Amino acid sequence: MLTSGFRWCHDATATLFGRRQFAAFLGMLVITTLVGCGGFERNVLHERPALFGQLVVTDDGDGLRSLRFGRNGITQSTIKVGDPDHLQFGYARLAQAGFALACAGQATGVKCMPRRVLVVGLGGGSMPMFVHRHFPLTYIDVVEIDPAVVEVARHFFGFSEDPRMKAHVADGRHFIEQAPQARYDVIILDAFSSAEVPMHLATVEFLQAVRRALAPDGVVVSNLWSRLYNRHYDSMVRTYQEVFADLRVLEAGQSVNHVLLATPRPINIDASQFVARARMLSEGNQFGFDLGELVAQSLAAPPRKIAIPVLGDAASPH
Repeated sequence: MLTSGFRWCHDATATLFGRRQFAAFLGMLVITTLVGCGGFERNVLHERPALFGQLVVTDDGDGLRSLRFGRNGITQSTIKVGDPDHLQFGYARLAQAGFALACAGQATGVKCMPRRVLVVGLGGGSMPMFVHRHFPLTYIDVVEIDPAVVEVARHFFGFSEDPRMKAHVADGRHFIEQAPQARYDVIILDAFSSAEVPMHLATVEFLQAVRRALAPDGVVVSNLWSRLYNRHYDSMVRTYQEVFADLRVLEAGQSVNHVLLATPRPINIDASQFVARARMLSEGNQFGFDLGELVAQSLAAPPRKIAIPVLGDAASPH
């Protein structure tokens, strides 16, 4: 549910100064970027207090509407008004690759239709709405800790519930810990506070609960900030490796986001097979973009297990 609020000019800035220099002066450049990229020129449609700060809905032009914490804060979600197929950010499109793995056992040519999906983190609702549109027979639970976010998603972003999609106001960890065993075919973890993944949604104990709630052939899709912006990135990846049998990483172009795909069983396919499955998924479920091409451009080498402690409830780094 979170992407960089300065994404639209991040690539140009990083190219001009170099990634290492950009990381070293990130704090200063964030402020500069927010001003220099039109941060003060958005049309504010709605503003209200929320759990993680002031919740702001803005009209960003070209039909785009965004949700952020603070008028110049990090973007939590963006939709294109009147276009339910639109996924503004690369990581949201790449996240659909999890369905290519979850539907791997289905016959070739059969439209992918998982039984149950869980999305943790609502934002403006673009991700669950896209899943609902393209997997219409799937039951979707969406968990959002902040009731203000749910209300804003309904009133300003077109999010709505029906018999197959339901929003739950709850802490994502508590909801997953209470979920029936092996309930979900795909679990999408896209919950952020104002600036990072809440640490209780990154520990080994939490991921063990996620694995219990996952079907044997299921897939966990996790949106993380990359190492350049996330000091806990390596520990988070190592923690996923501790809990799950296999892990693939998709790097969303030059964005700050990495998408982790974790499974409780080994993924016995090579890169070309993964690309083929992703392309078949996007064609069969009529995505409007070639997911296979995106996977081909983004699939990183499987991460090595490095000698670093996993994150735990009792000793998570801060």
